[in-house]
Amino acid sequence: MYITIILAIPALLSLGSIGVRSRKTFGIVNACGYLAVLASSVMLFKETISSGCIKACNGFICIDGLGAFFIFVISVVAFAAALYSIGYINKDVSAGVISERKARMYYLLFNLFCLSMIVVPSLNSLGMLWVAIEMTTLISAFLVGFYNTKKSVEAAWKYIIICSVGIIFALLGTILFYYALSISGAAKSLNWSDMISAAGRMDRNILKVAFIFIIVGYGTKAGLAPMHTWLPDAYSQAVSPSALLSGVLLKISIYAILRFGIIVVKCVGFQYFGNLMILLGVISLVISCGFILVQKDLKRLLAYSSIEHIGIIAIGFGLGTTLGMAGALFHIFNHAVAKSSIFLGSSNVVRNYDKHNMNDIRGVIEVMPFTGIMILLGVFALTGFPPFSIFVSEIMIVIAAFLKGSYFVAGILLITLSIIFGSFIYYFGKMLFDKGPKDMQKYGEPVSGKLALLFLSVPLCASGVLLPIFKKDLIWILQGLFQR
Repeated sequence: MYITIILAIPALLSLGSIGVRSRKTFGIVNACGYLAVLASSVMLFKETISSGCIKACNGFICIDGLGAFFIFVISVVAFAAALYSIGYINKDVSAGVISERKARMYYLLFNLFCLSMIVVPSLNSLGMLWVAIEMTTLISAFLVGFYNTKKSVEAAWKYIIICSVGIIFALLGTILFYYALSISGAAKSLNWSDMISAAGRMDRNILKVAFIFIIVGYGTKAGLAPMHTWLPDAYSQAVSPSALLSGVLLKISIYAILRFGIIVVKCVGFQYFGNLMILLGVISLVISCGFILVQKDLKRLLAYSSIEHIGIIAIGFGLGTTLGMAGALFHIFNHAVAKSSIFLGSSNVVRNYDKHNMNDIRGVIEVMPFTGIMILLGVFALTGFPPFSIFVSEIMIVIAAFLKGSYFVAGILLITLSIIFGSFIYYFGKMLFDKGPKDMQKYGEPVSGKLALLFLSVPLCASGVLLPIFKKDLIWILQGLFQR
């Protein structure tokens, strides 16, 4: 029942956006729709905990705890983005930046994008999962190039080309997984539920090669270095309310990697999966750290921060301990909320100052008091400052690395996190607290934008404190997935 509501609402809103007459009314209806999606996702997660895997449509839809968790994360950010969109799109139309028709197109793309991402963790077939992830690429490309400027169109093409090359590797990996299953004597199927049950009989060598294709293919979409090159351009040009791009799109590909990784672990053993995840995680941390140190563009800075956090998540899963993987799951949620919050706040700044260069942005707290304070909270949260939730998930992964004896990995984590923390404090300290331009008027921030940022600030501040309540649920998700 709940999954029907979760899938039906974005589909109906997509249809409704085509013939909408009152843009302002539809924006409110859109936000209310995603509030219903969020409430349903919470109930769906509870249902999977009590009932186990939920199947529908003759097994075409199959949702376990991992899938329900990702749907919940998507729903949280989707509601915040829908709320923020009301004031943002209205202001764009009033300023003549976009037309009424363009505003309707935005809502159509927004809802199709949300629908395609929710579909990914709902599917049983790994082949259809590939199709759904490709759909997220195609739809989000229109959001990257939404304003039809030279830079945004160029970024959209770069995004499509690089991610499409990556997704071809993922398709080859999927085909090899199917081949390994077919020669094992099991029923020929692309359903992950069937592959898991037959994983012990599948050819180990084929799966090893197949998983390399998978991790390179979906890793490109996830923003794992060195396949990350599309990300900074896409972040800097995407329409601002599409915080879903920065908050959850990358995590969808991590979900796909985990689905295939579970099969590999049950056949080959954990070490192969873990070593690849840690390797790409460390590379992502080091490369993102280097680019953050020399960055000048605000949104590109946030893009490299996402590469850093995807690296942390990969390391958490790669460590293979309950503490490390629970920390990685918790970090997926924490980063989605923190990055969405600071992305929306920074979008307000870029719009008001009409600049991306951080050297030209000064006095944000003086000019935009509410946004400035929320960005300050977001900076401390995103860089893992206690007691914010990201600190808790990061420290879980660092402790897991030490307990496992992976001292090199733990050292890399601590060094890069310290450097990135210092860099963010330096960059944002100057933007927020330096004296602003004399001719700059105070910015009137839309109520819907304030509500979106306040909504995101609640889990940002509280989820770390409430971790003991959710700890059993995180461990329950992991049970049965990576048993070795």
